[in-house]
Amino acid sequence: MQKGRVISILLFYLFTFLPLSAQSRQEVLQTAQKANDYFMAKYADPTLPTNVKKIRPSSLWTRAVYYEGLMALNAIDPKDAYLDYAFRWADFHQWTPRNGVKTTDADDQCCAQTYIEYQQLTGKGTLEPTKENLAKQMASGRTDYWTWIDAIQMAMPVYVKMYAITGDKQYLDYAMKSYLWSRNTCGGGLFNVKEGLWWRDKDYVPPYKEKDGKNCYWSRGNGWVYAALVRCLDVLSPKDKAYKQLKKDFMLMSDGLLKCQHEDGFWHASLVSDADYPTPEMTGTALFLYGMSWGIRKGLLNESLYRPACDKAWKALESCLHTDGFLGWNQGTGKDPSAGQPVTFTRVPDFEDYGTGCYLLGLSEYYKLND
Repeated sequence: MQKGRVISILLFYLFTFLPLSAQSRQEVLQTAQKANDYFMAKYADPTLPTNVKKIRPSSLWTRAVYYEGLMALNAIDPKDAYLDYAFRWADFHQWTPRNGVKTTDADDQCCAQTYIEYQQLTGKGTLEPTKENLAKQMASGRTDYWTWIDAIQMAMPVYVKMYAITGDKQYLDYAMKSYLWSRNTCGGGLFNVKEGLWWRDKDYVPPYKEKDGKNCYWSRGNGWVYAALVRCLDVLSPKDKAYKQLKKDFMLMSDGLLKCQHEDGFWHASLVSDADYPTPEMTGTALFLYGMSWGIRKGLLNESLYRPACDKAWKALESCLHTDGFLGWNQGTGKDPSAGQPVTFTRVPDFEDYGTGCYLLGLSEYYKLND
């Protein structure tokens, strides 16, 4: 009796947490490829500006996030076509942040993440404009630029990656001072340690509430922070003081986010309130899959708790893909759950690029989890 019970338990764990089969892993890769092929075909010339209500250069943050995803896809599926596409884009913009080297806007600096990764991978390109830009901002003495949590993803990994390749600690020190200002000071502190979730900016801290009286935590905004933590932790030494601080917040967020996932695998635009926005949302879901898959791979997250969440998130994200490669359930740009509503399977958001980038980040990391 006891022996049979033990065998049953062992079989349960074996089949519950067994890695995906080679065929299923291939499905993950093919899904990512299909989404990316659609995007690269639709936007065949990466140098052309975007035209959503007004003309913007293709180095803006929405496109920069796409290239983060493209580089992640290239890491699991190396192709000259991906690198050529990224090179044409970066070289056209002269490896310079949007709006030049004097900008202090985190959105403008996001593109430098790919400049750094590409240059490190291929040896091509230059990081001098990025270094000049960061030096000018650090020289200002101010660390209160990141007033909205999206900025943490857009800019913090640029500084931390630059520290990782140069060893110059001023980059890391500035990044951490800026991060901790957003975390602890802006609006009274944007990170709710008790719930492991972030308010988007000072306009959303209490007493601001959703209509049902619950706190307003925007899914993609929290996804930005979660992704930033991953992208910084991944290049830092565990011995770094900064690593320990960011790891602590990553663990708190992971616990908070796990509680917000719906049974169908999605997270919704408003993480804890479904009163007004009860539909699935793709971008936040993809970023949470990205972070949780990475956390399991690195041994930070308990696989028995987080692997089922990742598997459900993967199936949810798979269901977002249309037959032609278009991605549904993509919330448009904005700053809170109400933006771009209603979010549906068929609605085209104002920008598609950042959504594709989030999708590629999530699927690429999940693919590695199953390697």
